[in-house]
Amino acid sequence: MTTSVAVPQAAVEQLAEAMRGEVIHPDSPGYDEARTAWNGMFDRRPAVIAMCAGVADVIQAVDFARVNALEVAVRGGGHSANGYCVCDDGIVIDVSQMKGVRVDPESRTVRAEAGLTWGEFDRETQAFGLAVTGGRFSTTGIAGLALGSGSGWLERKCGLTGDNLLSADVVTADGRLVKCSPRENADLYWGIRGGGGNFGIVTSFVFRLHEVGPMIYGGMLVGDPAKGPEVLRFMREYMEEAPEDLGIGVAFVSAPPEPFVPPEMHFKPILGVIVCWTGDHEEGERVTAPIREVMQPMMDMVGPMPYVALQSMLDGGGPKGVNGYMKAEFMEEMTDAAIERFAAYGASRPGPMTQIILEPMGGAISKLEEGDTAIGRRDVQWCYHALAMWMEPGEEAKKAHVDWARNLSADLEPETTEGVYLNFTSDEGDERVRKTFGPEKYAKLVALKDKYDPANMFHLNQNIKPSIEATARAERPA
Repeated sequence: MTTSVAVPQAAVEQLAEAMRGEVIHPDSPGYDEARTAWNGMFDRRPAVIAMCAGVADVIQAVDFARVNALEVAVRGGGHSANGYCVCDDGIVIDVSQMKGVRVDPESRTVRAEAGLTWGEFDRETQAFGLAVTGGRFSTTGIAGLALGSGSGWLERKCGLTGDNLLSADVVTADGRLVKCSPRENADLYWGIRGGGGNFGIVTSFVFRLHEVGPMIYGGMLVGDPAKGPEVLRFMREYMEEAPEDLGIGVAFVSAPPEPFVPPEMHFKPILGVIVCWTGDHEEGERVTAPIREVMQPMMDMVGPMPYVALQSMLDGGGPKGVNGYMKAEFMEEMTDAAIERFAAYGASRPGPMTQIILEPMGGAISKLEEGDTAIGRRDVQWCYHALAMWMEPGEEAKKAHVDWARNLSADLEPETTEGVYLNFTSDEGDERVRKTFGPEKYAKLVALKDKYDPANMFHLNQNIKPSIEATARAERPA
């Protein structure tokens, strides 16, 4: 057995004996599959992959990384835009096998382990007609999204995922298991709701659930992309007073090669409006009628449907292994200038998998105070996502897609504001992290980093660096 860095073979064997889960190394039969991330742009080769089966395994892996001074990547669902879930030469602490989940329908709560995807999570909660805001791809892991953004179709109704977090179990850099909640380690509880994986490895979450589904009124309206500016101007006004039960996404995309799409439309540019209405279905029909009127859809796939079907509707547009480069920003308002730019970039997408999605915010998101969680900017009205995705190999395809996203971001800069969830962005530096949180929150987050991870073990993320003093103390010989 060999590893790609100077990790003693005996130490790796000792870790394998101590763990209940599997320890994978470059000579293992399943190594290439285990190191593959969702984002195909990143092809990294870790020295060790610790497939954790429980909390004890996570503690063993953290201790192993610290003793052997290894770089640490943490993987749940593996959907990191920057490929942070895999590293070269270090250790991947993989919690994707930790899928325990227990729903309490009486208290409307759920305890969920960090390896669950949103599809797996929703399958359990929807058995009781309950849900919490989850991602827009059912294949996304619950952990990264809950810690770093918490955005999804239910956010206007239920708030962000972290807004519904009641408590969490966290393994810190010194190998301790710490519980955080409003009553225990409240500082850490505040920080993980938006501060990402900077302070430790969350092994389980307890969430508040809401009555949603199992049937909702939703789906997609498909229209002519030339009507994009008209539809966006209408949605700008309509969503100001829309009920919180209405979640919406307006997307410049290409028609997927799915059975429900006529063959002649496959891969053709379309304007899609995704509807998620969680109230009475007849009321949903009435609320959606004005959108239908302005859009005049070529295809109308909105009606009563399972919530889990809506959650997986976009999965085919982002399969594992796709190359992905992402930009996202908040907008305090949707200006006419922004609308024209979105339409122009929607018409010049470099490939059929690339998409622009615009989401109205407000509703339950804005009911918390700015300082209640690390994540902020609860006052903004819109968010855009520019998702440049492609399957073609080579630098030419990569350059065309990355340039498109970067140019869009640069052209939209005058219309945007600071604070977007960092999960949604690629190759952003330290200054962007600081600006996202603002000076007061950033200082609190640095203090948390100093307390829980002074040596910055957990730095493969949108990193909050510990202070120089804390790092020096952590590196001083015991």
